[in-house]
Amino acid sequence: MKKYDIIYADPPWQYKVWSKKGAGRSAEIHYQTESAEFLKKMNIQALCKPNCTLFMWVAFPFLEQALELGRAWGFTYKTVAFTWVKTNINNENPFMGMGYYTRSNTEIVLLFTKGKPLARLAKNVPQVLISPRARHSEKPDEIRKRIVRLFGDVTRLELFARQNSAEDNNTFKGWDVFGNEVHNSIEIPK
Repeated sequence: MKKYDIIYADPPWQYKVWSKKGAGRSAEIHYQTESAEFLKKMNIQALCKPNCTLFMWVAFPFLEQALELGRAWGFTYKTVAFTWVKTNINNENPFMGMGYYTRSNTEIVLLFTKGKPLARLAKNVPQVLISPRARHSEKPDEIRKRIVRLFGDVTRLELFARQNSAEDNNTFKGWDVFGNEVHNSIEIPK
């Protein structure tokens, strides 16, 4: 079984909505979501090299769950690697998403490590990315590129990939993938 230096995950979090209107715009409309308990039971540790870095996307309502999930998978939280400030597709104004209290327009990528930290190859990779949003839950390709700049061409796995690689053959170049909306290149061990 192949083991990875980097795991890049966009967990399919289950949102709790407060109204029928919110349910019509929630993640469940776009893709299959999973409970925090289901995600914690996934055997991600079997896919990791002894020294491994986890990059995990999280919307702020799931921050506590994301920290717990990283620990359940055998990782230690270190920092926020990236902050994506979403702009509108047609202009550079901040995108106005839904939100429990304030309207959301950012997402973050947490960085966790297991074992010794990987050697950082670049010291000029910025944390903030300001770029347009695309389809629901589609993440900017730039984040994958920044991860490779940071740690080089090491073994990489994207978990819960949602983009269709048939649309852009370079989207997952150099990455193994697992997800409901892609042709999986790996299986998650039981």
